[in-house]
Amino acid sequence: MGQPDHEDLQALARKGVRRVINLRPHSELNWDEAACAATCGLDYINIPVATPADLDRTHAAALREALQGDAHVLVHCGTANRVGALLALVAAWDWGHSPESALELGRRAGLAALEPAVRVRLGLPLD
Repeated sequence: MGQPDHEDLQALARKGVRRVINLRPHSELNWDEAACAATCGLDYINIPVATPADLDRTHAAALREALQGDAHVLVHCGTANRVGALLALVAAWDWGHSPESALELGRRAGLAALEPAVRVRLGLPLD
């Protein structure tokens, strides 16, 4: 998902979402999403992914940990590109997916422009 607004967070909370994981760095935010999430009764976690260099094992581990538990979760950035990229890496590095399967999962989650960086990290050829 791309960037939610206040109304989106309220609607998601009504639908059972309990945690918001934002992959955007603070420099990209023009509002206090954490405060808004809190007023909606949502847990809020920020894992800033600013550049392709942030697609690393540290950020992947942070996302994996944030996804643990049985809460319904929203993971977002500005366009879902970073969501797909980091999910692909978590799938390959931590969940046992093959690189090809992880890449497909990432695409379904929004991976687009960051695909070459993900391919390199997964040891896949650049198309």
